[in-house]
Amino acid sequence: MSSFEGLDFFKEKSIVNDPNPYFEHLRKGGPAISMPKNNVVAVVGYDEALAIYRDDERYSAVNAATGPFGLPEFKTDEDLAEQIKEYRSSVPYGALLVTQDPPSHGRTRALLTGMITPKRLKENEEFMVRLSERQIAEFIERGSFEVVSEYAQPYATLVIADLLGVPEEEHPEFKLLIGPAPGQLDGSSVFAGNNPLEQVGIKFFMYISDRREQPKSDVLTGLAQAKYEDGEIPDIIEVVTIAAFLFGAGQDTTVRLLTACLRYIAEDAELQKTLRTQRERIPEFIEEVLRFEGPVKSDFRLTREPVKIGNLDVPRGTTVMMLLGAVNRDPKKFENPNELVLGRKNVRDHLAFGRGIHSCVGAPLARAETRTSLERIFSHTSDIRINEKKHGPKGARRYEYEPTFLLRGLRELHLEFTRAG
Repeated sequence: MSSFEGLDFFKEKSIVNDPNPYFEHLRKGGPAISMPKNNVVAVVGYDEALAIYRDDERYSAVNAATGPFGLPEFKTDEDLAEQIKEYRSSVPYGALLVTQDPPSHGRTRALLTGMITPKRLKENEEFMVRLSERQIAEFIERGSFEVVSEYAQPYATLVIADLLGVPEEEHPEFKLLIGPAPGQLDGSSVFAGNNPLEQVGIKFFMYISDRREQPKSDVLTGLAQAKYEDGEIPDIIEVVTIAAFLFGAGQDTTVRLLTACLRYIAEDAELQKTLRTQRERIPEFIEEVLRFEGPVKSDFRLTREPVKIGNLDVPRGTTVMMLLGAVNRDPKKFENPNELVLGRKNVRDHLAFGRGIHSCVGAPLARAETRTSLERIFSHTSDIRINEKKHGPKGARRYEYEPTFLLRGLRELHLEFTRAG
């Protein structure tokens, strides 16, 4: 594509596989760029994005998952707070934690934190190791596997199911409950309803209702008996919505992050050798992949009042789009931003998981799942390679990414390996 002028980011499929040239084109216009067609301001500057994440007074998260789509016609000459409250029940994804604003957001997040205790997380990590071994056993004799479908997706689904206490005999059923990624460029999943995880919610409603009637010594009972900080017992629907949100959000991030990590390991023999022999460096590698190619492409806010972003005066009621793939490659923040560098000193400053009150609740889980998976895969292999029959030779690779404006992730990754010992 010779020019990006006039390109519609929300529909253009030509930039899906490699959006970085487009992001650099936008950067030439400053840290914030107006996109009048959809009443959007795109943010590519690190400092500007960080400031937005930290400002919950002037920016609402009501459109965090849908951007400029599915919103009502707000009266921008009037206060937006009451209008947002009035319309929230009809906004896509409006029932989920990711779109909530204070004070309801803080109340819900505190409830969630009380549900997932350090003890439970430690038990879940032990399950991760056992599950990883089981998943690897399914393809270890073959010498090849497709990362997304044969490892990452079932692994992430069952890890979050275990964390939430889903009985292990029902794990296979939960593999079938996740639909397409949100933000599809054809618009098919933008208007997914106020609570798109309804089918998952139905399952958890049954679990929570049963545990409130007949408590047991299990995680689901802990969810059922969770209370707000003031001691109030939440309605079952509130607990169910949180559990369903965790189930959905706990997968997208992990699948895309783990797949990206394995791609770069398989592409770079020296990098792979370093990580195999110095496994303590796996966590810093994961952080650099999050910066370099994080699983979230864009994140959104709605301006509650007139603001200034960069050199732009932005009116009330404008959708602000933080393009995290560009933000995390801002040369003002990161040296050699377009290179994947192991040992980058400020790598943990990346915004791949957001920042502030809406920082990703599943971030620690995604990091633990990815670290555990890489360690176990390294233990069972001596070499991992890109399958050239599927993706082409080095220098002419063919990779297809999810056609969504919200998420960044490979649709498939075919690898070959040599079994260890």
